[in-house]
Amino acid sequence: MVEKISLYILPLMILLILCMALYKKIPVYEEFIEGAKDGFNVAVSIIPYLVAIIVAVSMFKASGAIDIIQNLVHNIIPADIVPLIITRPLSGSAALGVFSEIVSSTGADSYITKLAAIMIGSSETTFYVLAVYFGAVGIKKYRYALLTGIIADVTNIVLAIWAAHLFFLASSVS
Repeated sequence: MVEKISLYILPLMILLILCMALYKKIPVYEEFIEGAKDGFNVAVSIIPYLVAIIVAVSMFKASGAIDIIQNLVHNIIPADIVPLIITRPLSGSAALGVFSEIVSSTGADSYITKLAAIMIGSSETTFYVLAVYFGAVGIKKYRYALLTGIIADVTNIVLAIWAAHLFFLASSVS
């Protein structure tokens, strides 16, 4: 039953929107074109922010800073997770690339993969959001958004490690 509904829900929603627009005599095509123009303008305006983030992530990887951090924290945090912790606040696609590497190197059922999955699913791309979304609407002063995002990222790391330990390591011991 749910499969049948899921097949038809999107076309029905589109049809409902078109019918309501016709009923209210809204010029659908013209409104669509205006929205597409606005979307294109937003996409063009965020390109510099995207380039800056891509360059920052690339420089961070190429500099060897990730290796240095891994060596410093390997007793506290699994070393395989460090690149994910570093890249997730910067870029979602880079974090997914790191996650893919973790899955392929440690296996889909490993503790490290499960920990990485928790981190990916429960965190946000803090600096990406600040740079791209705030930049797109012209916000220059972040006020407490940066501090709040960093606190949320650190909280995510701690709670993800705790949850993965609780659910995946503790259950294998008992």
